[in-house]
Amino acid sequence: MTEASLGLLAMLILAFARVPLAIAMGLVGFAGLWWMRGLNPAMASVTSTVYESGFEYTLSVVPLFILMGNFVTRAGMSRELYRAAYTMVGHFRGGLGMATVMACAGFGSVCGSSIATAATMTKVAYPSMKEHGYSGQLAAGAIAAGGTLGILIPPSTILVIYGLVTETNIGKLFAAGFIPGILAMTMMCLTIAFLTWRKPELGPAAERSSWAERISAFKDVWAVAVLFVVVMGGIYGGVFTTTEGAGVGAFGAFLIALLRGALNFKVTLEILTDSARTTGMLFMILVGALVFANFMNFTSMPNDLKNLVSSHNISPMTVMIFICAIYIILGAAMEELSIVLLTLPVFFPLVVSLGFDPVWFGIVIVLVVMIGLISPPVGMNMFVVRNMLPELSTATVFKGVMPFVYTLVAVLALLVAFPQIALFLPQALKL
Repeated sequence: MTEASLGLLAMLILAFARVPLAIAMGLVGFAGLWWMRGLNPAMASVTSTVYESGFEYTLSVVPLFILMGNFVTRAGMSRELYRAAYTMVGHFRGGLGMATVMACAGFGSVCGSSIATAATMTKVAYPSMKEHGYSGQLAAGAIAAGGTLGILIPPSTILVIYGLVTETNIGKLFAAGFIPGILAMTMMCLTIAFLTWRKPELGPAAERSSWAERISAFKDVWAVAVLFVVVMGGIYGGVFTTTEGAGVGAFGAFLIALLRGALNFKVTLEILTDSARTTGMLFMILVGALVFANFMNFTSMPNDLKNLVSSHNISPMTVMIFICAIYIILGAAMEELSIVLLTLPVFFPLVVSLGFDPVWFGIVIVLVVMIGLISPPVGMNMFVVRNMLPELSTATVFKGVMPFVYTLVAVLALLVAFPQIALFLPQALKL
């Protein structure tokens, strides 16, 4: 395991030195291949990876879903989603926090980005919660935690990247994320209910909305609901592929933004530019990850890990719990996409060899990433909320997210104990 160990050590050093992930993985992967196979084979491997990735049809799903999310964000759907959820549950204790989580789930389902969801809902939900006397601790925690749902409820960029790296069916991954996403949203709402039951001053009840107000609010969100049903229903029903579904979603989001008067030439150009920039960044990271994975495949680490488990007669579930613990520890100190792409070449072959379903493992990975997004000290969603709400201290945001960290750990435990939570829908749909 010498070459693999040195490669992982070099990756960790570069990661903590804040070297960009794509460069770090590409450099370590290329250097490792050069060391093990020689310069010409290393250059040929890297060139082939770049060429094949650039012409991979499946990869077009990434920019299309990013474009779809950007159009929906500019269309201002977040405010309408929050208002619809507010009219249904706002009159309960902690109801505005629950409405925030529900709106995050709805917005994240078409946005696909946890950070964008957290940033958008901070602008939309926090003023209302503050006006109704909510504690900054609960408000920040609900926004940061609710934002994580954007990468579990499909479409999800992380699931797309996982599917591309591991060659797992993206349609199955999307279907597998739906029930765990609803479960995570429900348990977050129950967490808010429990917190406000113990301390009612954390989240006072708001006024009850009339049924006329509720119907009016839901009329404003029909477009995003139809878009989600068409895209996901088309993919699950076999009407079109995941890539075609992404194209339909991007075009539908464009029409929604256009009909709502949210687009002009300047805004459209900004959306296209931002989508291209994000796509380029993700493609560079993906190419770097594939180069690093090629290097790891030439080392003996995957087989050594399998032999270690079999020689010590370690149960598969014990191995899985250990892997989850490693991810959670790394998630408290490193950026989430870095963790996923750094560890997949090491853990994925082991997980598959132990008989675990790769679709189920993908959902486990996303849940661990969600925990990392709100785990001190470097949870990205926490710092998005903190930077947008300068009146709240870092300690306040940390305290606010911790109950939701425990909630997501409980969801992860349920998913590990009962894999059918994730696998039921893909199997039922015969994907």
